[in-house]
Amino acid sequence: MDILCWLQNWYHSNCDGGWEHLYGVKIKNIDNPGWDVAIALEDTEMSDKSFEEVEYDNGDDDWFFCFVKNNVFIGSGDSLKLIKILEVFKNWVESQ
Repeated sequence: MDILCWLQNWYHSNCDGGWEHLYGVKIKNIDNPGWDVAIALEDTEMSDKSFEEVEYDNGDDDWFFCFVKNNVFIGSGDSLKLIKILEVFKNWVESQ
């Protein structure tokens, strides 16, 4: 399944009439250039699950990292790492 379809389905599965008003998924570009991803975990099956931080740094044009802080999955990476960040999130969700 395409990663955006998967993310869309994950988001939809958490919409319960309340969660989507307080939480959700944010994807934005940054000026490095690159991407920032923040996915709220509060009131989802992933809330308070253990996540092993991922850090990959092969220079200015080849990097990404992912971690969970304050019940939010956070990923940042260079301009070609959006799919990789979302795949890290997907793999974590599916491993639980």
